[in-house]
Amino acid sequence: DLNALGSAQIKALGTAQVAALTTAQVNAMESADVQALSTQQVAALGSAQVGALSTESVVALTSNQVAALSSKQVAGLTTDQMAALETGDLKALSTTAVRALGTDQLDALNSDQVAALTTQQVAALTTGQVSNLSSDDLNALTSAQVKALSTQQVAALTTGQVNTMESADVAALTTQQVAALSSSQVGALSTDSIIALSSGQVAALSSKQVAGLTTDQM
Repeated sequence: DLNALGSAQIKALGTAQVAALTTAQVNAMESADVQALSTQQVAALGSAQVGALSTESVVALTSNQVAALSSKQVAGLTTDQMAALETGDLKALSTTAVRALGTDQLDALNSDQVAALTTQQVAALTTGQVSNLSSDDLNALTSAQVKALSTQQVAALTTGQVNTMESADVAALTTQQVAALSSSQVGALSTDSIIALSSGQVAALSSKQVAGLTTDQM
C-alpha cells in the first residue's frame, strides 16, 4: 500500500520507481506524501501521472516542486488542477511551461490567479495564447502586466478583446504598444478607453490608425 509509506520512505524512492507508479497510485497518494517528493522525483513523473494528481495534491505542491515541472508535464495538467494552483505556486511556473498552457488551461484560471502571473510570464505568452484570452482574464491583468505585453502580443489582440479592455489598462499602454495597434483595433476601442488615452498615446497614432476611428470615438 503506497499510502502506508511514511514521508521518509517516499523520499527514498528512486526516480525510476516514481516513474513506474500507475496513474491510479498517483491519484490515490496522500497530499502530504506528494508534498514530500523531491524536485527530482517530481521531474520524473510523466505527464499522465501529473494529470492524475488529485486537486488536494496539487494544492499541496510547493513552489519549488511546481518550478520543477517541465512544459510537457504542465501541458498534462487538467483544468481542475489549474484552478487549484495557488497563486504563489503559479508564479513558480517557468516561462517555457507557461507557453505550453492550452486555451482551456488558461481559461480555468480565475482573476486572482491571472493577476498573480509575473510580468515575465505574461511576456512569455504566445500570440495565440493572448488572442484566446477571455475578456475576464484580459481585464484581470494589472497595469504592470499590460505594459509587459510585447508589441506582437498587442497586435494579436482581437477587436473583441480590445473593445472590452478596461480604460485603465488602455491608459497603461506604452506609446510603442499603441503604435502597434491596427486601425481595426483602434476602431474597436470603447469611448471610455478613447477618453482615457493620454496626449502622448494620441500622438503615437499614425494617420492610418486615426482613419480607423469611428465618429463616436472622434
